[in-house]
Amino acid sequence: MTLKSLRSMTFNQRSTILPALLLLLFFSSCSGSKRTFRLVEKDLKHNPVFEKGFTGVMIYDPEKKKPLYQFNPHKYFTPASNTKLLTFYTGLKLLGDSVPALEYRLQNDSLIFRGTGDPSLLNPYLPPSGVVGFLENSQAELFYLPPKTEETFFGPGWAWDDYNDYYSVERSAFPVYGNEVSFKANQVEELPEVYPSAFRDSLVPDTLLQEKIQRELSKNRFHYPAELNQPELEQTVPFKTSTRTAVALLSDTIGRNIKILKPNLNIDLDRTLFSIPTDSLYKRMLQKSDNFIAEQILMLASREISDTLEVPLAIKHMKKNYLQDLPDEVKWVDGSGLSRYNLTTPANMVSLLEKIQNEVSYERLFHL
Repeated sequence: MTLKSLRSMTFNQRSTILPALLLLLFFSSCSGSKRTFRLVEKDLKHNPVFEKGFTGVMIYDPEKKKPLYQFNPHKYFTPASNTKLLTFYTGLKLLGDSVPALEYRLQNDSLIFRGTGDPSLLNPYLPPSGVVGFLENSQAELFYLPPKTEETFFGPGWAWDDYNDYYSVERSAFPVYGNEVSFKANQVEELPEVYPSAFRDSLVPDTLLQEKIQRELSKNRFHYPAELNQPELEQTVPFKTSTRTAVALLSDTIGRNIKILKPNLNIDLDRTLFSIPTDSLYKRMLQKSDNFIAEQILMLASREISDTLEVPLAIKHMKKNYLQDLPDEVKWVDGSGLSRYNLTTPANMVSLLEKIQNEVSYERLFHL
């Protein structure tokens, strides 16, 4: 994604980044003549494709710093995955070059550590973080200190019945394996292959299921079709997060016992271990529209301005300090855009893109 081509932003009630980009490319190739824009407006008003929806367009020339064409530029729309541009800007303003992975303290023969919201630990879609080696090689006894307050696992306005779908991964303070389980048909035996393998014992055959694997709502029991006859089966399912689950998975992976402390202990974790470049997070989020990473970026950002990982704090800070000059007030509640409560305008998004363009080099953006 580059800012040079992002000269306009379009929305509808089902907007996502990809359709917006396709329209941007179309409009950027159009002549700037009044006749061209009259044809565009006629199409927006009378084309059957747009009749049942509510559409907004703003075509903006960043060199002349003026709009070339506007259609409902200050009307509010549900931005969906375009919300990730707000999250991207938050990361740019609040995070450094590297992702903080752990807060820790070496005390006598003990290594006490806590999560920061870093999504990279054992995440199959991101570069190795170095955390595994750090903990494996430590000669100290390992202790995990949970945060005093936990962010809700789903954001406000999320669809709870999507909990089994790959795009509704739970957010957490100490994610491992991207907080998801991957299943693949096994050509040798009836049970599907499972990654991470620690969840293999959580598989339950179910005669009522026909096609896909279904997790129970509140626990990590994964039902699979008893007569699994799908050689092409590949499915990713979010697992139910908890401190105990995350620590157990990490402990199983590194082959070390990790004890869990009480969250209300007043222990000063005076060191920080960093993992991967933050651009690795942005690249995955922007290119694959990764909802989970978007949410974790806001948790990481909250840590930079407070002693918690609460998403609303990061959003409030951004609105007050960096987004106060947007043309319209933005209603913003999560990092991914899964929430039905998010509302913004085409004019806001164009202004946001201009901010990003002014603050980030083209070389870096082309890399993303």
